[in-house]
Amino acid sequence: MQRTAGKELALAPLQDWGEETENGAVYSVSLRRQRSQRLSPAEGPRDGQAPSPSADAFLHYRTSKVRALRAARLDRLVWELVSGDSQQDPSFVPAFLATHRAFVPTDKVLGLLLPPPPPPLPPWAVVSVLGSWLRDHPQDFWDPPAHSNLGSVRTFLGWAAPLGTEALEAEKLLGDFLEESEREQEEEEQSQAWAGLPETAQTPSPDSREGCLEEEEGLVQEGPELLDFSVDEVAEQLTLMDAELFLRVRPWECLGSVWSQRDRPGAAGIAPTVRATVTQFNTVTGCVLGSVLGAPGLAAPQRAQRLEKWIRIAQRCRELRNFSSLRAILSALQSNPIYRLKSSWGAVSREPLSTFRKLSQIFSDENNHLSSREILSQEEATDGLQEADNPPGSLPSKLPPGPVPYLGTFLTDLVMLDTALPDMLEGDLINFEKRRKEWEILAHIQQLQRRCRGYCLSPRPPILATLRAQRQLSEEQSYRISRVIEPPAASCPSSPRVRRRISLTKRLSAKLSRERGSSPGGSPGDPSSPTSSLSPGSPPSSPRTRDPPPRSPPASPGPQGPSTKLPLALTLSCPPTPVVGQQGLEVRVIRVSIDNDHGNLYRSILLTSQDKAPSVVQRALQKHNVAQPWACDYQLFQVLPGDRELLIPDNANVFYAMSPAAPGDFMLRRKEQAWHTTSVSPT
Repeated sequence: MQRTAGKELALAPLQDWGEETENGAVYSVSLRRQRSQRLSPAEGPRDGQAPSPSADAFLHYRTSKVRALRAARLDRLVWELVSGDSQQDPSFVPAFLATHRAFVPTDKVLGLLLPPPPPPLPPWAVVSVLGSWLRDHPQDFWDPPAHSNLGSVRTFLGWAAPLGTEALEAEKLLGDFLEESEREQEEEEQSQAWAGLPETAQTPSPDSREGCLEEEEGLVQEGPELLDFSVDEVAEQLTLMDAELFLRVRPWECLGSVWSQRDRPGAAGIAPTVRATVTQFNTVTGCVLGSVLGAPGLAAPQRAQRLEKWIRIAQRCRELRNFSSLRAILSALQSNPIYRLKSSWGAVSREPLSTFRKLSQIFSDENNHLSSREILSQEEATDGLQEADNPPGSLPSKLPPGPVPYLGTFLTDLVMLDTALPDMLEGDLINFEKRRKEWEILAHIQQLQRRCRGYCLSPRPPILATLRAQRQLSEEQSYRISRVIEPPAASCPSSPRVRRRISLTKRLSAKLSRERGSSPGGSPGDPSSPTSSLSPGSPPSSPRTRDPPPRSPPASPGPQGPSTKLPLALTLSCPPTPVVGQQGLEVRVIRVSIDNDHGNLYRSILLTSQDKAPSVVQRALQKHNVAQPWACDYQLFQVLPGDRELLIPDNANVFYAMSPAAPGDFMLRRKEQAWHTTSVSPT
């Protein structure tokens, strides 16, 4: 215990102490100091008076030990859930429950937590953990039709705490699951009934097919258009839809190890709540593209009015703190088919053009103080101050609803975290420090979900119906119509110039540097810090000297995937950075695709200065779910500007063989195909 008289010493509330090992588990140890003010022994409180500090008072500091589990085997992790250790980090239980599906299925955890009676674990501790689990992660027990996991929990609670709230929660959850199964069964029966109708009842008439074809070409829009409604109405309905979808997101579906599996064969049902937000994001970008490009005969001033209205809708979304639709609208306006329309942009008034530039800076990496992540943190801090300013006993002041975040930021953080940190450590220990960092991001998502319940917006069916019926143009259609509206020109001087380059390696490197300076021995590559901005995509650059080739559709939340139109490209253009705790070892995040007929799908991997081409090829194939025994059949190329490629020899160190000035995009191609391509050999 430490003490000082009169003047308080500046002591850190939490100080790193080191590591310790116990029963094969690795803990990081910290010392927590808590202050308590006491009177000197010569002075005591007077009769009838509360004690008050005096000049002779001194301060006591009580030091307590805090242990955070960093790595252990599964059985030790489960034991830690119910150990009741007073030195345990309080974040362990919620972190385990939120992330366990990334490394172990629910039934296996229950098998260790609920062994046959008599149980070796304290029943009251198990009941407490089950209560938190049922309350915070009920979908972990969804296992139709029998829901056997929930049945095991109900059996245990029936004898351990038959009258407790946990047993009641389990019974209520079973009832909810049965009702949901009945609804799904009814929907399936309706679908089967529709499938059994005569063909004439399902097949559209020639006239309707002709109308669909015209609508597909983006030339006809039946009924009202979205821009026929007011700015406030459109922005509010977009916010209503985004908030409802965000509230339904199950945070564990955002984990990098879960979301990155969405394109595997048979994984169509992976992360449905996240896919729903992606679909909504793509719908909004498609509405913007369709409304701006869908009428090729419009004059430039008329098209400029549409651009201005979408800018006003984006501004209103910003006022409503809806960063999801804000990002979707900006991505569409910055997409190449719209961005290249110099005559239309030239007719946009000065004020909306200035608003567009300011809004674009929110998702720009050039100004960290205006980044979406920092703005989100600032608004949350402001809400917290408003809550703290309420006098004790007074009614709480009404906080502004939201915000609705851009989910792609969190998806990218979690995918990069999953890429940078290993799942297992030496000795077959589960790297729980990685799971703790993932939980910090998931906990932030849950906190934002609670704030999103404050929106009081009413649905407007006509607007929602128009939104769903809005024409959706494909990538090829968008670019073709854009070239019809304004044929290729030498330059586009009137298009608004918005800095949009994203340097992912720079942000990851900054995070590594911060951890190197702040937490010795910490895990490298944590992109979860609020100061690191990991945006999942960047809109194409504005054309300067020539009309560019067709580009991908606007970025949408999460890493790129062929079925969800996910993001454009990530520019990896910064020098490598030393990894924490590994002297002389440098790393860089690269993206690798496979040259096949399944789309330009990139996967991110961590490249070190010791990696040879075979190991890089093997890890990339593993990320793409391709059988690794075929690694010797693939050749690695770096994609260079100007449609060029750099061939990486089989025995080369990829880190030093690659071009450091080019983006870190690579491609795997079968060697029989590689012989027919023109490549640049490294010198």
